Amino acid sequence: MKPASFLSVFVESPENPSPGWLKGSWLVLILFVASLLCSLVMGGAAGVTRGGWEAVWNYRGVFLEGWLLTILISLLSLLLSGAIGVAVALSRRSRILPLRSMALLYVEVIRGTPLLAQILFLFYVVANGIGLQDRLAAGILILSLFSGAYLSEMIRAGIDSVPASQLESARALGLTSLQTYRFVIAPQALRQILPPLAGQFASLIKDSSLLSIIGIGEFTLAAQQVNSATYRTLESYLPLAIGYLALTLPISLLAKMLERRLRFES
Repeated sequence: MKPASFLSVFVESPENPSPGWLKGSWLVLILFVASLLCSLVMGGAAGVTRGGWEAVWNYRGVFLEGWLLTILISLLSLLLSGAIGVAVALSRRSRILPLRSMALLYVEVIRGTPLLAQILFLFYVVANGIGLQDRLAAGILILSLFSGAYLSEMIRAGIDSVPASQLESARALGLTSLQTYRFVIAPQALRQILPPLAGQFASLIKDSSLLSIIGIGEFTLAAQQVNSATYRTLESYLPLAIGYLALTLPISLLAKMLERRLRFES
């Protein structure tokens, strides 16, 4: 094997025009393992002992419950935000001016303010004002509203990517608006937005960590509780990073694979 053959696996060249998503994933995993080993070495130099890991291991049930709750929150938020995104995207294309204006205002306000501020305001002001005391339900709703604004723009961009000539052909065939969206627009738009949708789902999982500030016992709050009980910062937060990576890395790799597979030929 030539000396440069290893690097050529990860670099595009005339002989290797596309390294592929699998090769790129190996590079990501190698870098992650290297950073993990460095963290462990630095932790050992800082006084991390075997007893520290044993103390954290006693709280493995807390980690597992928080990790599973994070998955539940992410899945429910994805479904709800998808419905919100479709409704807002269609409202942005509506001929009714007030509806279109409200949808635009919603998108600009959500995308123009940080999620942390939205969580604090919507939970402590809006949710308490309407009597919504269920923290989990409020957190899922807030996260869905946040993600829905971004999904609506992705969906709207996918709809706008459909050539106008195909819409004219659908009208010429006598298709109704509903039939046009179902048989002409939706299949092509979905093909365009699948990769960014996968990326948005990965972001949604990471954004769910901010729900810990309102006392929802998801993965991040579980790590904070273990750290408070054991005073072992590295051993408490390293499983947190690995747990999130175990959820987001497959989705990120899937998004890259979809981008390559669904890319239109120029």
